[in-house]
Amino acid sequence: MKATIETPDSLKKLADRVRNTLPDHPRLADMFEQCMLNTWNTKIKRNPDGTTFVITGDIPAMWLRDSTAQVRPFLIPASEDEEMAGMIEGLIAQQFAYIALDPYANAFNREADGRGHQEDKTMMNPWIWERKYEIDSLCYPIQLSYLLWKNTGRVTQFNSAFEAGVWQIIKLWIREQNHESGSDYVFERMNGVPTDTLVRSGKGAVTAYTGMTWSGFRPSDDACEYGYLVPANMFAVVVLRYVSEIAGEVLHNPELAQAAEDLAEQIDGGIRQHGIVQHPEYGPVYAYETDGLGGVNLMDDANVPSLLSIPYLGYAPADDPVYLNTRKLILSRTNPYFYEGKAATGIGSPHTPPHYIWPIALAVQGMTSGKREEQEALLGLLEQTDAGTGFMHEAFHADDPQRYTRPWFSWANMMFCELLLMRCGIEVKRS
Repeated sequence: MKATIETPDSLKKLADRVRNTLPDHPRLADMFEQCMLNTWNTKIKRNPDGTTFVITGDIPAMWLRDSTAQVRPFLIPASEDEEMAGMIEGLIAQQFAYIALDPYANAFNREADGRGHQEDKTMMNPWIWERKYEIDSLCYPIQLSYLLWKNTGRVTQFNSAFEAGVWQIIKLWIREQNHESGSDYVFERMNGVPTDTLVRSGKGAVTAYTGMTWSGFRPSDDACEYGYLVPANMFAVVVLRYVSEIAGEVLHNPELAQAAEDLAEQIDGGIRQHGIVQHPEYGPVYAYETDGLGGVNLMDDANVPSLLSIPYLGYAPADDPVYLNTRKLILSRTNPYFYEGKAATGIGSPHTPPHYIWPIALAVQGMTSGKREEQEALLGLLEQTDAGTGFMHEAFHADDPQRYTRPWFSWANMMFCELLLMRCGIEVKRS
């Protein structure tokens, strides 16, 4: 691997801007700089061909989802830093190369060295670290391509590989609208916990057609209980509309624009018909998962896309009535993964032990609240629950932040940075 990348002036300037905006919070400014520089210096690896490989942290593989979230705050300095914009474009190129290799895989190796979960019962190859199919793994590279355009004006990422990859994604999502009859994807892990594998010999729980597209796994890499993961389908609607805009304004491909818009309407119709349920206390709310057969899962998970993240994704505004009802539900004990403790209150995940709260969820809660007081309170909470490390962790115990999982988790670090930037009035342009 190449030597450590030098810290660019644009990143130093951004850190100074945060420090000057928050003179009364020097530790938050220190944490921001530490988290940003840690990602820049230790996670990002440029390849000789110009592509970019981004490791998730303490696992030496690249997730399509995590890698996008890890570089998202860099879109802000990339508006004036060509090298940084080039790094992000290189990541997009790597992501779409991986999608061309296997659109069902979620995590990849830097080389075809056979690392990762090669014993899983699915169509593995030496490039793939893990082949858990998750809708969001295909959403994130489209989102990053679009945001690079909106924040820098750059359009060279919209090349033939991008166009071919988007067609591949659309066809896959159409195929997975009929998972029972149209898909040959299966996944079984024989040596893991139950949430690491799909039931029915790897096919997953039974589903009926809804218009939504099926997902085997959540963004936590845990198996879906019901096959239609509502927040992931919301994310698909958002990025399909991005594709329609890109195809119309940049690629001048009306066929692609129409295909993306048609599929977005079908999935959105499925969400409206099957993804909203009437709750006796909260009224109409979004379900986390459904199966088209009457089964629904009322909960939320810390990983993004989540129901809490709906405005962050751009699916609905923060004042949307159904979102507000849903937010009340998932930030209450009605959500089985909402934890209240002596040190913190927030959303966790079945991916980690009970009573462990995720900094990612706290950051999303802040970025979707619209209330300055809540943002400041959550930033203070994140500052107080880092176990003195200056970094975010995957999760920490609600009663004792000294007990945490994953000491090196870049996604959480960068979500903290994005919330802090928002508090400073600095945001990634979304349109």
